[in-house]
Amino acid sequence: MEMGRRQPAIELVAIDMDGTLLDPAHKLTPRVKQAIARARAQGVRIVLTSGRPVSGLAPFLEELDINGADDYCIACNGGLVTRVASGEVVVEYPLSFADFLFCEQVARELGVHFQALDGERLYTPNRDISIYTVADSHLSRVPLSYRSVEEMDPAMSFIKLMMVDEPQILDAVIPRLPSALTERFAVLKSAAFFLEVFDHRAGKGPSLQKLAEHLGIDRTQVMAIGDQENDLTMLQYAGTSVAMGNAVDIVKSTALHQTTTNSEDGVALAIERFVLRDQAPRAPLPCCAT
Repeated sequence: MEMGRRQPAIELVAIDMDGTLLDPAHKLTPRVKQAIARARAQGVRIVLTSGRPVSGLAPFLEELDINGADDYCIACNGGLVTRVASGEVVVEYPLSFADFLFCEQVARELGVHFQALDGERLYTPNRDISIYTVADSHLSRVPLSYRSVEEMDPAMSFIKLMMVDEPQILDAVIPRLPSALTERFAVLKSAAFFLEVFDHRAGKGPSLQKLAEHLGIDRTQVMAIGDQENDLTMLQYAGTSVAMGNAVDIVKSTALHQTTTNSEDGVALAIERFVLRDQAPRAPLPCCAT
């Protein structure tokens, strides 16, 4: 950037949910809520971007008052972008039943738990249901069903497929993933115990780009904040990228800036610095590192 030239004003802030927007108790802190409200009052769009389905975003969209006719959210790691109030689909990349069969077989051969989300229900073919599948059902606010592969309806399509297991188990199988899987799908970790499989065209970054273009917003006017590998593409797309203090190392090395952790109002600090920069400074707290 040339000396004396101001960075374009940020018009859209894309914020990851778990580990970023939400504190370790999966709550919104008062300071984060206030920073988001102040940004929205200035006309800045706040877009929640998550691996969760829309049902798992809904309570927080409501709490933040992001529920207007022209508000949007990015769900299922970019597999679905919707207009919040109407549910109108802006971007969607469904996975087929054949994709489900292929990925389930790979998971079974690797010896890891597997689950599939069709938008309304979470399914697992594992009789010994993973505790992480149960937790995901709770956080995503979708019912959970055990179904054998033979009991699944071949007419079904899915918005997300996942391998789910203990972190050390997933880390051990990742190098063993067959090339047929990684060439056919995008595969990445969204948490230590979640390995997500989705359409190559999807991802938080590509869907954020499509939404920004839909809204006529240039990437230089976009800020993204995240903490996990599934946030990398949106951090790479955004003109202003911020890693949480609790982010994994690859996210910290990718983002242009770093804020504090999700237990220290890191999202609020980032918004206050980069979006609300023309307003009077608030109580002295550590600034985002660059």
